[in-house]
This record gives sequence, C-alpha cells and structure tokens, in this order.
Amino acid sequence: ECAAISVRVPDTIGQLERRTTNAQATAAWGDPAAVIYRCGLPEQGPSDLQCFEVDGVDWLIDESNAPRYVFTTYGRTPVTEVIVDGDYVSGSDAVRALSPAVSVVEADARCLATTDVVGRGSVSPTGEPTPAP
Repeated sequence: ECAAISVRVPDTIGQLERRTTNAQATAAWGDPAAVIYRCGLPEQGPSDLQCFEVDGVDWLIDESNAPRYVFTTYGRTPVTEVIVDGDYVSGSDAVRALSPAVSVVEADARCLATTDVVGRGSVSPTGEPTPAP
C-alpha cells in the first residue's frame, strides 16, 4: 500500500520541489531536504502525543526536536512518517499536502478527543464525541 501512497505524493510542498531519493517508499522536498516522507513504519499503538485530523487523516505530532517536527499517521497501516524542518516550511502545509495521498489507505482506528477519555464521553459510530450521561 506504500506504493499507492507514493505515486500520489505532490511534486511541491509549499515552495519546495520534490527531489530524487534512492529508497523505496520515500520522498523528499527541498535542497537541503526540508520535508522527508517515509512509508511502512511499524504500527502505532496508543500515544500521549498530540493528535489532530487533516482532510480525514489523523496525525500524531512530535515536537520534541522543534523546529524539526515529526508527524506520524495514526490508525492506518502502513504507517507514514513526515519529518519537517520548520525553518523552511510549516508542518501544517506539509501534512495538508500529503494527507490526500495518505488517505487512499483506509483508517482502521481514530484518535480520541480528551473529552472521550477524561470526560467519560463516548465516540459515536460516526466518530463524533457524545456527552456522558
């Protein structure tokens, strides 16, 4: 399924042009590479990283090495990782550009909202939080 994603990644992200890579299921943009895409990482379990949705794709964000950010898909197999150098392009621009390609792989899980865990609410079949009784 990485091939199905890889053939759909964009030629540009922000002002950065796609460059050649020498490994399967990878892509890079910029010179030096400011955005790196990798597909086929091990499946993610529950995480305490912040999770957000972009165009139907859930992404975890690791900000521990800012301004270098690591975005990892959640709830999709294969797992996709995007490493972004925030000095050259915003992380939100990168995941917004890549989400349509990643979305060809169906989600089998979704991130939960804090209210779903802490507020004892639940998630409806459509993925919308519902209040606790």
